[in-house]
Amino acid sequence: MANVVDVANKEAKGTDKKFTVVFVLGGPGSGKGTQCAKIVQHFGYTHLSAGDLLREEIKSGSENGTMIQNMIKEGKLVPSEVTVKLLQRAMNESGNDKFLIDGFPRNEENRVAFESVIGIVPEFVLFFDCSEEEMERRLLSRNQ
Repeated sequence: MANVVDVANKEAKGTDKKFTVVFVLGGPGSGKGTQCAKIVQHFGYTHLSAGDLLREEIKSGSENGTMIQNMIKEGKLVPSEVTVKLLQRAMNESGNDKFLIDGFPRNEENRVAFESVIGIVPEFVLFFDCSEEEMERRLLSRNQ
C-alpha cells in the first residue's frame, strides 16, 4: 500500500488540476487534527475538515447554509452531494493540489458521491484507531 507522500494524483472532473486526496478518519479525540497539522507542515498538504466547511456555510447565511442548518436541527444527515460540493469548492479555491480530508466519508454512500462528483478515487485512507476510553480522556482534557 502507498504511503501518504506516494499517493497517485488523479485528475478531478471539470478542472485541469490533478489532486492528491487522503481521507483521514477516526473518532473525536483520536488525533486526526494533531497529525494532520504535522502532515501539512512537513508535506505541504491542505487540511480540509468536512465539519468545518459545513459550519462555515451555515455562518455565511447562504440559502445552502440555511438548508444545512435546518437539516442538522431536524437530526437529519446533510446530503452527500452538498458536502462533496463544499469540499470540491474548497479544493479548487485552495491553490494546492494535495488534500487531507478530515471526517469524510462517514459512510459508503459518502464515498461513492465523492468519487462520482469529483472524479477522484483516493488511494489512501489514514485511520486513527483509538480506544473509546482514550478518546474520552483526551476530549475531557481539552477544556481544562
